[in-house]
Amino acid sequence: MSDSPFGFGLPPEEPENGDEGKKKDPAGGDQGSGGQGGGNPFGANPFGFGGLPGMGGPGGADNPFAAMFGSLNPNDLGAAFQQLGQMLSYEGGPVNWDMAKQIARQVVAQGTSDGTKDASVGPAEKSAVEEALRLADLWLDGVTSLPSGASTAVAWSRAEWVEATLPAWQQLVDPVAERVGTAMGDVLPEEMQAMAGPLIGMMRSMGGAMFGQQIGQAVGALAGEVVGSTDVGLPLGPAGKAALLPLNIETFGRDLGVPKDEVRLYLALREAAHQRLFAHVPWLRSHLFGAVEGYARGIKVDTSKLEEAVGQLDPTHPEQLQEALQQGMFQPEDTPEQKAALARLETALALVEGWVDAVVHEAAKSRLTSADALRETLRRRRASGGPAEQTFATLIGLELRPRRLRDASRLWASLTDARGVDGRDDLWEHPDMLPTASDLDDPDGFVHREHLDFSELDKMLGEAARGGDKGPDDASEKGSDEGRGTDEGKDDGAK
Repeated sequence: MSDSPFGFGLPPEEPENGDEGKKKDPAGGDQGSGGQGGGNPFGANPFGFGGLPGMGGPGGADNPFAAMFGSLNPNDLGAAFQQLGQMLSYEGGPVNWDMAKQIARQVVAQGTSDGTKDASVGPAEKSAVEEALRLADLWLDGVTSLPSGASTAVAWSRAEWVEATLPAWQQLVDPVAERVGTAMGDVLPEEMQAMAGPLIGMMRSMGGAMFGQQIGQAVGALAGEVVGSTDVGLPLGPAGKAALLPLNIETFGRDLGVPKDEVRLYLALREAAHQRLFAHVPWLRSHLFGAVEGYARGIKVDTSKLEEAVGQLDPTHPEQLQEALQQGMFQPEDTPEQKAALARLETALALVEGWVDAVVHEAAKSRLTSADALRETLRRRRASGGPAEQTFATLIGLELRPRRLRDASRLWASLTDARGVDGRDDLWEHPDMLPTASDLDDPDGFVHREHLDFSELDKMLGEAARGGDKGPDDASEKGSDEGRGTDEGKDDGAK
């Protein structure tokens, strides 16, 4: 597994002038691993609370509040105390999402490492995005049987991307953060938990705030890189809303030597293709998000080192906990449940990205002179650690292997040749009909294998549910989507 989720790096400082204010860097350099130019948006240390004032981070001291207040002028003290109050008073879930949103917007306001600042989208850019998405949907009509999945087309600023995608990030992150928090709470014996109730409550509030800081840092960094609402292979935006970020598209295409209109249109094709898939494959979203929850349920932590550290912790020197955390004492263990969930998620994401890659290439190859170059650029972007790979690898230990994406794209293209557009897209009717990880190793074997028509099975189950020859228990068990995953359904679906 890659870097553990939620390493806590140095959080951004509160700007003096709201979203438009400039950040101060106490170290005089760049913003570290959590900044826009960093390779790891979540920080390098697994579960290391490096961003806490006085906790061993840059500029920290024995006094836990030295780093927070030492360099502040009197005008800044009010804001600092307000932030501290927010951390200590938080009583919500495992992540303080109000703080995450605040931090993300601060990172966006800071701008990217190339000096690009966020800005509102103007009328001309909005019109160009709407036209590109309209044309993209028209081109896709000829290469897929799935109808348009977008009812509206929008152009977002980076800040608007943050606002629109936070609900999806919450659904992704909360299960993992909840499990991590539970594991930390289980360290203390039950009788000690009763005695230390107020302290535990404060620690949970601090933990929620620290999670919020790091998630906000990561989301804010991603906002400076993504070009649409589906860059990470998941439907992060509202359903039915195809979105592009004109500022990031311009940055993406700056050194490619490709006309700006072609870059925009190719990325619009990818956004529109994702929208079709997520709109017309109703089980896909829950399948992907459910795999993340499955991973969270499988998290187990060896708490022996944490118990030892808690027993030896000197309350007057909280940086000792930071040092212990940085030494890897709180390392999640790989479990069979986690590995199975991650394998399921990785394969599903590869199939989604591979389908989009194949469909978009078919639509663009005869219309855009730069289609091949743009396709390869996006593939290399993923291979070198684009936003999707970095975020998932750090957030939940998932690495999107480019080899799997290329294999999936080849498999979908072979299916198109062998079965036609309708036969290829029919495989999205049920998860048991999709290729598996082993099928990506043998695409020809899967392409020419006989496959079950699930429409007949659905018809039989519907008749049974309406009071046919089957008993009520039998009908109710088989009438749900879960019921289609029986051994018989899986065996047939694999053929």
